[in-house]
Amino acid sequence: MKTHDILELTRRGFLGTALGVAAALAVRPSWAASKTLNVLSHKVHQTVLGEGDGDLMKDWKASNDADIVFTTFDSNPLQDRLFREASLSETDYGVGYLIDNRPTSEIAKLFEPLADYQKNDPIEDFGDIAPGLVQGMTIDGRLIGIPVRHATQGLFYNEALLEEAGISAPPTTLEELVEQAKKLTFTSKEGTPVTGMVLASDLAVFPVMFARAFGGDFITRDFELVPNPEAMEKALETLRGMFEAGALPRSYATTKNDDQVTWIQQGRAAFTVLPFARNAQLNNPEQSKYPGRIKAVEFPVSAELAGKTPMATVTEAWAMVIPANAKDKELAWSYIKEVSSKRVTLGAALNGNGPVRVSSYADPAFIEKNPVAEVEARALANARSAFPPFPEAARAQATMLEEVQLAVLGRKPVKDAVAAIIDRVKPLMPS
Repeated sequence: MKTHDILELTRRGFLGTALGVAAALAVRPSWAASKTLNVLSHKVHQTVLGEGDGDLMKDWKASNDADIVFTTFDSNPLQDRLFREASLSETDYGVGYLIDNRPTSEIAKLFEPLADYQKNDPIEDFGDIAPGLVQGMTIDGRLIGIPVRHATQGLFYNEALLEEAGISAPPTTLEELVEQAKKLTFTSKEGTPVTGMVLASDLAVFPVMFARAFGGDFITRDFELVPNPEAMEKALETLRGMFEAGALPRSYATTKNDDQVTWIQQGRAAFTVLPFARNAQLNNPEQSKYPGRIKAVEFPVSAELAGKTPMATVTEAWAMVIPANAKDKELAWSYIKEVSSKRVTLGAALNGNGPVRVSSYADPAFIEKNPVAEVEARALANARSAFPPFPEAARAQATMLEEVQLAVLGRKPVKDAVAAIIDRVKPLMPS
């Protein structure tokens, strides 16, 4: 090739490159944010904040000259990654999303105490956020997380099956629930064998809720183990009586959480306990034989406590935390403030989030979209987690469930099972 040809190709290449760069610059945004907030979360936390014209954070981004970059994982891998990042000498992540059953005393030390931030630059109407959720993120007297999402348990019932059995209203006491569940253990007019109530046997949620209905608990917030053994005994006697009457599935020992959804959708069970957020799924015409007929109420307390002590239903919550080794904590707090505002909380709720503010449940737009909003708000006001976080919590739950199963299935006297729960779990409790 001649020198002239080489120079011509080089000139054309330069012009082409220059034109390409000019074109690229022409389509780039006219500005780029000077700051970036890296957020470690589940995908759902990003999704409910919207995107494009529906981006709930667009004004915050503009006023802070900041962009938000989400790194998302499923729940368990997310918690593992968050704890690893917070254990480093420094992390690029300013905000992480933490589940309320994870922060032990040691884990809580990895995150920034937020009381001074709240004092100096407070979140809008902080008292509007459900107190039980805030307490769940207060470890050893230190507020480390701001609640952002919850899954609170409610009592779901099949209205059509109740009517078929001649029952005009759902139960208002635990005793009525048991009575109705036994009456609803029958064969429906469609020929479907119906079990009064379906519960999973591998989750502490259900024995804990029955114990609370009698004024007891498994482990209190201040780590008192089975504070009222008599109430726990009543709870297990009740579950055992339901099993003996056929009002719990014969397959109780192997029943899982997903089975509860299927059984209530298919009309194989009249009652179950699930998060209120499941309402849409349970009434989905493509999945349910009873769309629009599956309703929800608060889980009831015993007749002795009715009108005196509110039910402390079980909830699981997510909260936003700032790693103690984060680089720009002020920007992180600004993000948390904005996400916690009434405006963004409601917007996220309309996008499918479980709102942590009681006021969100009174909003007409949310009520229209969520038919169980009113009852969920009442339940949320007194809700708290099944038990507080501590290093041996998983083993404690598994141990308790072993004894519960033995009692419910009639393989061990209830009194002995409760005594065994106390004896076996006590060594696992924090000192």
